[in-house]
Amino acid sequence: MNPVAKLLIVGGIVMIIAGVLWIVGGKFLNLGRLPGDIAVEKGNFKIYFPIATCIVISVVLSLIMYLVRWFTK
Repeated sequence: MNPVAKLLIVGGIVMIIAGVLWIVGGKFLNLGRLPGDIAVEKGNFKIYFPIATCIVISVVLSLIMYLVRWFTK
C-alpha cells in the first residue's frame, strides 16, 4: 500500500477517535478544570493557565503518535 494512503487512513482514524472523545469526554472529563490549572479573576480582569490540561493532552497525543509510528512500521 502507498505510504501516503496509509498515513491518510491512520490520520482519519485518529481524527474520528478524537472527535468521539471530544463529544463523550466533555461530559465525563473536566478538561480545563483540572487541579493544577490556574485561573485568576479580579474585577474585569480574567486570565487562565491550563497547565495540567496541557500536560494531559501532551501525554495522550504522544501516546497516539507512538502507536501510529509503531503500527506504520
